[in-house]
Amino acid sequence: MIERRPFDRLGGADHGWLKAKHHFSFAGYHDASRMGWGALRVWNDDTIAPQTGFPPHPHADMEIITYVREGAISHQDSLGNAGRTEAGDVQVMSAGTGITHSEYNRENVTTRIFQIWIIPDENGKPPSWGARPFPKGDRSGRFVALASGFKEDTEALPLRTNARVLGATLKAGESVAYALERGRYAYLVPATGKVDVNGVKLDARDGAAIRDEATLHITAIEDAELVLVDTAP
Repeated sequence: MIERRPFDRLGGADHGWLKAKHHFSFAGYHDASRMGWGALRVWNDDTIAPQTGFPPHPHADMEIITYVREGAISHQDSLGNAGRTEAGDVQVMSAGTGITHSEYNRENVTTRIFQIWIIPDENGKPPSWGARPFPKGDRSGRFVALASGFKEDTEALPLRTNARVLGATLKAGESVAYALERGRYAYLVPATGKVDVNGVKLDARDGAAIRDEATLHITAIEDAELVLVDTAP
């Protein structure tokens, strides 16, 4: 089963400095049929104007992954962490027992991010934050784990949940396959480009909610940058 969720039909909000699209219910957008996909709870497609951002605010007991598509995001939190994550790179905040953070676009250009929330396997763990560069060339023609709750993914940022966030880049006409274990859920979004997934065509920034597909065969119709979440039910 692959359910295409067209970008132009997603929920969202326009705050002026922030233009947001929500793949799942979030903030003022509520759809009872889109409360999550397995342990995946939030996938926001955010466009942040230069020299603006999210002021300090709290979170608890959530794995929050930020994938920077364009520009850069500058993070600061109540643990004393601070960092700048550039396009193509990833940061992970495990909110745990509680953390307050800010996320600002300190650049002179627009920043675009995917923010992904996944429910942790256990609550009440100490909060943490980390970021890592993931050169797009290393993902050419293959999926690379960017953040993961699996010990074998040694190069990925750690998650406290039975899930992986993966990235790949494909040139037009190029294909990649991904095996999805029985009972697991996947959610795929092309950050850029058009792709075919087991016969279902996706445009840039469309979502695909996937289950009961043993293997995903993904072919790029045009050059594409992909982000995939593989999670437990």
